[in-house]
Amino acid sequence: MSARITFHGAARTVTGSRHLLELSGKRVLVDCGLFQGRRELRERNWMPFPVEPSGIDQIVLTHAHMDHIGYLPRLVAQGYSGPIFCTPATLDLARISLPDSGRIHEEDARQANRHGSRHQPALPLYTEKEAFICLKQFETVPFRELRALPGKAQWRHLPAGHILGSAFAEIYFENGERILMSGDLGRYGTPIIQDPTTIDHTEYLVVESTYGDRLHALEDPLQRLEELMADAMANGSTVIVPSFSIGRTQELLYYLRQLQDQGRAPRIPIFIDSPMATSTTGIYLKHVAEHDEDMRQAMLDGTALQPDLVHFIRDREESKALNVRKGPMIVIAGSGMANGGRVVHHLKHHLPRAQIIVLFTGYQAEGTLGREILEKPQSVWIHRDEVPVRARIEKLNSLSAHADQGEIMRWLREFKSPPRSTFIVHGEPRAQDALAAKIEADLGWNVVIPEQGESFDL
Repeated sequence: MSARITFHGAARTVTGSRHLLELSGKRVLVDCGLFQGRRELRERNWMPFPVEPSGIDQIVLTHAHMDHIGYLPRLVAQGYSGPIFCTPATLDLARISLPDSGRIHEEDARQANRHGSRHQPALPLYTEKEAFICLKQFETVPFRELRALPGKAQWRHLPAGHILGSAFAEIYFENGERILMSGDLGRYGTPIIQDPTTIDHTEYLVVESTYGDRLHALEDPLQRLEELMADAMANGSTVIVPSFSIGRTQELLYYLRQLQDQGRAPRIPIFIDSPMATSTTGIYLKHVAEHDEDMRQAMLDGTALQPDLVHFIRDREESKALNVRKGPMIVIAGSGMANGGRVVHHLKHHLPRAQIIVLFTGYQAEGTLGREILEKPQSVWIHRDEVPVRARIEKLNSLSAHADQGEIMRWLREFKSPPRSTFIVHGEPRAQDALAAKIEADLGWNVVIPEQGESFDL
């Protein structure tokens, strides 16, 4: 038996997860995500896939975030015709997020052509129609159910605790050895979904490192949200929250409902300005088997993710009307890193106003508008216009869906024996280097940080 892994994405960067396993001459791709952030990374999405798409035998997905699934429609359009395996919740989320991504790519191309693109004409990376075509190749596999892979291998999904449907892919080779692909590692004690699965052994490990160089702030999210809502109420402020439609928005709804139930929240209208987040919230309520005990208790009265005065907005005109509505109010809109979606329009309108609060609740990748605003510049460029930044910029650090360094180490310490090799991916270089040093110093494991396109025999 021969096994080999090649890292075609998320190598020395935090997006574009694409890991190719070659098993006895067969090819299995684990995740197929978009590169996001600075231009040099985004341009990789337009490069030919490193192997012929028609030569890939099977795809296994870890979860539904775009940096893990967002390249799939293009891969299928270029000739991949095999199955795409995922958990049932991941399919439900992909049915929303992939067509939405296609629409965004089409709109970006139209916008570029209106403003004189250097490409003649600018084309979308893929279309909404291509996203729907791609979804026909998805097949669901429940957690812990062992399935065959090409190359006489087997694999199963184990809960990763990151977002709904997120999974580790535990892949067994013909000789009985295994590789565990972490996807994104979730956190302990977060609301709604269960904690990451404890793993005690694997010969090879691929682990993410988004927060490998830091610890999440020891802050109470309820207290911080309570303080910000009180400020907004006292000053008539609008709170703009760039939020990921999958996972983060549902957490915010959960916490806002808790504050109301505890009598700690003023009566402020809450607008969820994201059709995708609205649909996703229904999916989170549907998959009760993944809920933790607190969520199950909160579901008994049926309002766990529906605080009072919440309004779910789908219509574009209703979205535009929010920019002339007076506060106090909370507007939660995608995208989480402010690199697209309706929140960009809200930011363009509101950033020049000192009365506005902009609240970031998750990781802001290098090269995104969110990262730029978080660094509190005097101005930013949005839609080719220079926009002054006078709003109050805040960051809620405790809501990340990614494990921090301490939580990664807690998970790794459950292993009863060290992996033969631990590959660190999905992080910026500083985070990867810090996590590697920590693992080597505390656990004494053999750690490898792969470069883009680098291969290793297993």
